[in-house]
Amino acid sequence: MQPFKKTVTRRKMLAFAGTLTASVLGCEGGEAQNAEAPLDLASDLEPIRAKHDLPALASAVLFKGRLAGLGATGERKYGSGIKVKTSDQFHLGSDTKAMTAALCGILVDQRKLKWETTLEEAFHELGSMMSPEYRKVTIDQLCSHRSGFSSESWIAGKSFLEMHQLPGNPREQRALYARAILQERPVSSPGTTTLYSNRNFAIAGIIAERRANLDWESLITKELFKPLGMKSTGFGAMGTPGKIDQPWQHKKAGGKREAIAPGPLSDNPPIIAPAGRAYMPLSEWAKFIQDQMNGLNGKKALLNQRTCLHLHTPNPGEDYVGGWIETTRPWGGGKVYTHTGSNTQNMAVVWMAPEKDFAVMIATNQAGSDEGIACDEVAGRMIQRFLVK
Repeated sequence: MQPFKKTVTRRKMLAFAGTLTASVLGCEGGEAQNAEAPLDLASDLEPIRAKHDLPALASAVLFKGRLAGLGATGERKYGSGIKVKTSDQFHLGSDTKAMTAALCGILVDQRKLKWETTLEEAFHELGSMMSPEYRKVTIDQLCSHRSGFSSESWIAGKSFLEMHQLPGNPREQRALYARAILQERPVSSPGTTTLYSNRNFAIAGIIAERRANLDWESLITKELFKPLGMKSTGFGAMGTPGKIDQPWQHKKAGGKREAIAPGPLSDNPPIIAPAGRAYMPLSEWAKFIQDQMNGLNGKKALLNQRTCLHLHTPNPGEDYVGGWIETTRPWGGGKVYTHTGSNTQNMAVVWMAPEKDFAVMIATNQAGSDEGIACDEVAGRMIQRFLVK
């Protein structure tokens, strides 16, 4: 099996961000919504799924503070005949990063962490073993990919399989991972260059679990998932080995498709879990996205507004912060946020427009050449349907 070295490059994410053009203009109104149930989006999704030959395609839409649309179409495993459900879990890949950033924000609000906390303070036991350039790198710099870390996810010279075979439980494996990569030299001077790297959010998650004395999986469940009522989340590959009880992952290249059965080696290793290993139904992902918009709009949220704004305000001249790319779109009333995630076997895309109190999330259980285009087509369709008269 080929290693899933990184989720989606920053350049690719920016390419996706550019495909929703100004031809989708924004003015509130759109289709009247049922006050109780979300609109079934399956009929919107199916033509796009079929066009791009995807196993399954799902989407959720938030509008004016509620789940306004939800749908899923296709099969859990290509050719199986087992239909996907709206309650099925989809892998978020690097869209997990915004959740890890929010977790850090929660710890800041609890005064267990500061944005200025340095790697030297967080890993004081490493002493002189830590590369000197990393010592003053802060949580802020990790959350904006300005640490100087290499884009290589694994320990230098180690393989995907070796990363899975590190000794101990996930927290112990991540401690070994941090110890190793913090001894490597940076590829750029920290604080000077933005370079997308899973290492940044992996280390941010490790610092969070060290400060809370709880493994990242349990910590994010306790501090973020449970308070938001997200009850069907998990980490790694979806589903039960030997069954088709959740969407299987798929890879497609050169016209050939491979279905990936669930199992311990069917996703990235736990060392980079904070950077991209969560899965959940889209209706539960929507709860997190709505909470983010609430925080930005000064409404009740897990994060106070100051912390939420901090996590959505890039450095001058930059566009990445806190697991989001900031850009502008007329349909969003100006400033919008987007991110794409993939472990090379799934793809998930989110667009969030706080000014309109609107967001759209899309996911498919396949990664290849056309999945980003398909997700953008769904996003464009939902923007037309809900925001444009």
